[in-house]
Amino acid sequence: MLSRKAKLLITKIFSLFSVVRGYNIWVIALAQYLSAIFILATDRRALDVLLDVKLFLIVMASSLTIASGYIINNFYDSKKDLINRPRKAMIDRLVSQDTKLKVYFSINLFVAFLASFISWRAILFFSAYIFIIWYYSHKLKKFPFIGNLVAALLAVLPFFGVLMYFKNFYSVVFAHATFLYLLILIREFVKDLENIEGDLVSNYKTIPVLYGEVRAKYIITILTALTIIPVYFLIDVFDVGYMDIYFYISYLVLIFFLLKLWNSKTKQDFLKLHFLIKLVIVAGVFCIVLIEPEVLLHGKKLISTY
Repeated sequence: MLSRKAKLLITKIFSLFSVVRGYNIWVIALAQYLSAIFILATDRRALDVLLDVKLFLIVMASSLTIASGYIINNFYDSKKDLINRPRKAMIDRLVSQDTKLKVYFSINLFVAFLASFISWRAILFFSAYIFIIWYYSHKLKKFPFIGNLVAALLAVLPFFGVLMYFKNFYSVVFAHATFLYLLILIREFVKDLENIEGDLVSNYKTIPVLYGEVRAKYIITILTALTIIPVYFLIDVFDVGYMDIYFYISYLVLIFFLLKLWNSKTKQDFLKLHFLIKLVIVAGVFCIVLIEPEVLLHGKKLISTY
């Protein structure tokens, strides 16, 4: 039988895991590796990419930075989360605010330590990344539109860390990044609709709070329509292998998403839409493999440019 202290420790570890959203971080780490193998370094064997020590350090530093970002975001949003996510908030509160701050600073120091083994540019990149996450959590997320733009940017920045390492600046890479950025931006606006009650109480000036749900839905509709641009380039201009199947299916899902959006009124409705967009994003991560499956065995130089 576990002692009372052991049970308390396990509970707090589970609570901290909930705070850092460990289930999200592994998806981002996997996405970084898959994008490196199938998009950014297709001239190298998959095994060589997987065994690249510096890439491992970049992925590890990115994962830890994101984890610390979730911690500081949770620190500032504790009251708001009690309204929007009461069950999760109660679990998160098992770890004190003081402990969260200590873990936050410890993780960031370790990230700086890891970055020092990569390059001085990596130190600057991750230092800037940590600062922007903190400033977003502390100030920017309370402002309409700019908070959403920065939140989406923070979600794609880990991929630019890998991009800068491989120095692969093909246009196809930016087309992928644009599509991902728009999906994340759509998700951010859906989250604002989902969390409108907590935002009102916490004085967060989001689009739904300031201008109402209808205008927020119009913005989401426009952003969804804009995804046509990167999808067109990815399907008709660039060679993305069998991944074009994913883009066709995802667009059908997005059309269904819009139809449901305009009929959604309750928090549960918006929660389902949030899950649907998240599903499209996660599916996109696994479908990266469809671009060039043979890269798993031997590298093939990417020659599609725009």
